[in-house]
Amino acid sequence: MTINSRRLLGLDWVLLAAVLGLVTLGVMLVWSATDDRAYLSKQLVNVAIGLGLLAVVAVTDHRCVRILTPVAYLAALVGLVLALLIGSTVNGSRSWLDIGGLSLQPSELAKLAVVVGMALFVAERSEGRWRHQPNLGDVLGMLAIAGLPGVLILLQPDLGTMLVLSATVFGVLAAAGVTRRWLGLLVAGGAVAAVAAVVGGVLKPYQLDRFLAFTNPDLDPRGAGYNTEQARIAVGNGGLFGQGLFHGSQTRAGFVPEQHTDFVFTVAGEELGLAGAGVLIALLCLVVWRALRIAAASEDVFGRVAAAGIACWIGFQAFQNIGMCLGIMPVTGVPLPFVSYGGSSLFATMLAVGLLQNLHLRTVAAEGRLLAPPRVLVGR
Repeated sequence: MTINSRRLLGLDWVLLAAVLGLVTLGVMLVWSATDDRAYLSKQLVNVAIGLGLLAVVAVTDHRCVRILTPVAYLAALVGLVLALLIGSTVNGSRSWLDIGGLSLQPSELAKLAVVVGMALFVAERSEGRWRHQPNLGDVLGMLAIAGLPGVLILLQPDLGTMLVLSATVFGVLAAAGVTRRWLGLLVAGGAVAAVAAVVGGVLKPYQLDRFLAFTNPDLDPRGAGYNTEQARIAVGNGGLFGQGLFHGSQTRAGFVPEQHTDFVFTVAGEELGLAGAGVLIALLCLVVWRALRIAAASEDVFGRVAAAGIACWIGFQAFQNIGMCLGIMPVTGVPLPFVSYGGSSLFATMLAVGLLQNLHLRTVAAEGRLLAPPRVLVGR
């Protein structure tokens, strides 16, 4: 058996199948939401590029991954700065870069950069030590790595991405072994900062309106509460088995805004029903579960922390997106991982899955070395 064949057998095929299922569902839902072959073609190209990125990261030597981590982090910072300086404003957030006709959202790639940056930092400070637990210096260092992109994202402002990033950072800190006392202090500090942002007028009026509409959707049904109200109607129309792909009444009439991006889950709810939406959620849960399994099996700190961070990122972002479609979370404008239309989010999550496969392959290779019988040299 060749080396390439052994590497293929060592892939986490359950994870890969779940991702392929999600992107296939995503392409169909985007096509239904837009009823436009141009969007279908663009999303197929995005999927092809994403799969290519996944494959490249999966087969890259793990030492190169660690070496390139600081480069990826710095590139994310540069992208966020450029978005503030020369970026385009979409839905009140200056977070997009137009490069050769391609729109890129650096904040999506920054999520992965923060995860691997924090994982590398804690790994470099802990590997080679026995029973190392992050101290104050480690915690402050990891928070500084997350804080620089966080400030730039807040300046855009992109509250949805900041919420996802905050949950991801919390998960990374927990996976790194930070004590409950520090985690509790961070949660309390985040709550105080949120209250101060509201009282101090840091949030834009439309952002406050979204939170008010979340607490009471009937407060402004034609304004801030319109998206949530129409999303809930669309999902409720689906029943158990849905109205059929390309046959959703709300989707055909275009009542739900941004349905191919932020509210793509409503297409699944209306056209595929509870059964189809349940399959989509199950596939997302499968991705998170496999990421956690890879984290638990990882033989080093970097792999454990990075895989756990990816699980927290994808899991919370999916919960946030689906929650705002169901009215149990405020509307913040975050895409549904692997499903929503667009390249930035898909590229970032595919790179993350590629890293998970890379970590899994390394673990499988290490287990193979441990289980392999010792070589016996017989003299002539």
